[in-house]
Amino acid sequence: MQEIEKSISFDGRDIKLRVGLLAPQAGGAVLVQSGETAVLVTATRAAAREGIDFLPLLVDYEERLYAAGRIPGGFLRREGRPPERATLISRLIDRPLRPLFPNWLRDDIQVVATTLAMDEQVPPDVLAATGASVAVLLAKIPFNGPMAAVRVGLVGDDFVINPTYKEVENGDLDLIVAGSPDGVIMVEAGANQLPEADVIEAIDFGYEVVQDLIQAQRDLIQELGIEVVQEPEPATDPTLATFVEEKTAADIKEVLKQFTLTKPERDEKLDAIKADLVTAIGALEEDNPIKVAVAADGKALGNTYKSVTKKLMRQQILDEKVRVDGRQLDEVRPIYCQVGLLPNRVHGTGLFQRGLTQVMSVVTLGTPGDAQMMDDLHPEEEKRYLHHYNFPPYSVGETRPMRSPGRREIGHGALAERALVPVLPPQEEFPYVIRVVSEVLSSNGSTSMGSVCGSTLSLMDAGVPITKPVSGAAMGLIKEGDEVRILTDIQGIEDFLGDMDFKVAGTDSGITALQMDMKINGLPVQVIADAIHQAKPARLHILEKMLATLDQPRPELSPYAPRLISFKIDPDLIGMVIGPGGKKIKSITEQTGAKVDIADDGTVTVSSISGEKAKQAKALIESIVFKPSAGDVFVGTVTRVIPIGAFVEFMPGQEGMIHISQLADYRVAKVEDEVNVGDEVIIKVREIDSRGRINLTRLNIHPDEAAAAREAAALR
Repeated sequence: MQEIEKSISFDGRDIKLRVGLLAPQAGGAVLVQSGETAVLVTATRAAAREGIDFLPLLVDYEERLYAAGRIPGGFLRREGRPPERATLISRLIDRPLRPLFPNWLRDDIQVVATTLAMDEQVPPDVLAATGASVAVLLAKIPFNGPMAAVRVGLVGDDFVINPTYKEVENGDLDLIVAGSPDGVIMVEAGANQLPEADVIEAIDFGYEVVQDLIQAQRDLIQELGIEVVQEPEPATDPTLATFVEEKTAADIKEVLKQFTLTKPERDEKLDAIKADLVTAIGALEEDNPIKVAVAADGKALGNTYKSVTKKLMRQQILDEKVRVDGRQLDEVRPIYCQVGLLPNRVHGTGLFQRGLTQVMSVVTLGTPGDAQMMDDLHPEEEKRYLHHYNFPPYSVGETRPMRSPGRREIGHGALAERALVPVLPPQEEFPYVIRVVSEVLSSNGSTSMGSVCGSTLSLMDAGVPITKPVSGAAMGLIKEGDEVRILTDIQGIEDFLGDMDFKVAGTDSGITALQMDMKINGLPVQVIADAIHQAKPARLHILEKMLATLDQPRPELSPYAPRLISFKIDPDLIGMVIGPGGKKIKSITEQTGAKVDIADDGTVTVSSISGEKAKQAKALIESIVFKPSAGDVFVGTVTRVIPIGAFVEFMPGQEGMIHISQLADYRVAKVEDEVNVGDEVIIKVREIDSRGRINLTRLNIHPDEAAAAREAAALR
């Protein structure tokens, strides 16, 4: 293939697409570069495996730490298991790519995106997503693209395309928009409680740029002389579909109109109809074409029955505007909330149930040393808020082996985390590391938004002073031709058989997180805007139910949560606190039982289950770095006696001298007549001379000053 480079510029920021140089044996390969960030994306296709009835698409995003001039940590000093952020980027590429493959395609397809170079200006994720589209087109895989993705930031009052890390951090919006020629196909966003109108405007702004990137891909493909592959759909025998619909349609419709059925009851009735269908086919003649077709493909009957059920459910929503559980299109399922469900050993608990979806979120408060260190290419070095999501098989009444968290669990946890980060208190005010674990106890749609709601309740139950409570709702879509129906609070069957899963989270002031995935080739921005607007009253309704359970954070933390005291010292004095080989800081820990964390900027965080022990550790540290001033009063211990006075240690490692004339308000003949080594004395700093020597006195000390000094000494 000839080497070609295409470049497109947005507000002075270039994106270059370079093909024909790297990875010549891959089906398709492109190097996408912006600034000093470069991502190699490849796509390769293999023949379909026997018995596969889905698209086996595998998307992998790989980070190489050499891209940022770094050597990996750990014993092996090489990249191993992908970090969570790499998993999230893999999902980010997969989600807009997957719907654009024909639904009949069964070939193995693998897309690999590898970041080869990265500065701290340009994030590689949207470059990788756009590169995936180019690579698939170059590999001549059937694809309803091109597809492209851009990031939109908000700097001041202006939207910015593909902002830098710093611009995202300082702005109020981090939005990724992916689209095809048919419309927007994926949205993901974190926002600082932005109004709906601003978010919609940002999506529209981003999609305009997406169209320019799509055109750049078309120009590149045309210049290479490559035609977009449009393989014909394999022919199917309509006889089986007609037979299944004739045999089951009336019964399925009847079940779908029994609005009082629970999910298990509905599933049981639909399974019974399918069982009757199997019996009917079994009674046919052996040479009957329908029986032959079912025997030839073991999954044909199940897939056809599923298609008929999907068609009838969608038709009911489009024609009658009534859902399978009898709800109106904009109606939310019944809600139940509870806090403090678990004993106080758990720092905070929130139980949230919407319909048959039930999530319990549990909060644990930790010390700064519990922060997660990030060993990846992202500039952020640590995380102080961790949100983990677990989806056990019993939540859907199934059995399967339980392994480490999969991509879905990681993605749902990250979405809930993104929704809640904007309302967390600043680290200066609340120095705790916060971990929330959302346990899905029952699932029937929208567990990620259930996690947001349950986690808000658990944070308030734990006494975390969040600025505002956050709720969330999942929106769905049924689209046939020009007919569109937007569904509020979708349940499992509507998610599975519908065209969109659009999660919207936020406070009563605005949106904090969005995530939209499509199963069709794209939507106009106006339809997305309608879904965002329809989500707002649902979010507020859910929020009202939550606040009826607990309307504000509890004033006190759990008695078993660590007590933290945070203060600053001169960074130049950190070594004094740590001591040779950590001797001093170990001594403080042994004396008080408190844990001490010291940041490079001099921020000291002392933690202990006992607030008094934490105060004691703080006093010890302050005594080490304390710089006395004239007039300060202390309790000290005499360490040496000389003819002209006595030396007194009044802080660990700090001492001064009392001249014999300052021992008493009368003439002292001999120092030992007043003090001896080991005596405890109340002293005042008289002066600090030009050489830094501290001169002390026992004169003119008020009784209140002496009492305060004794109280302070008792804490040390």
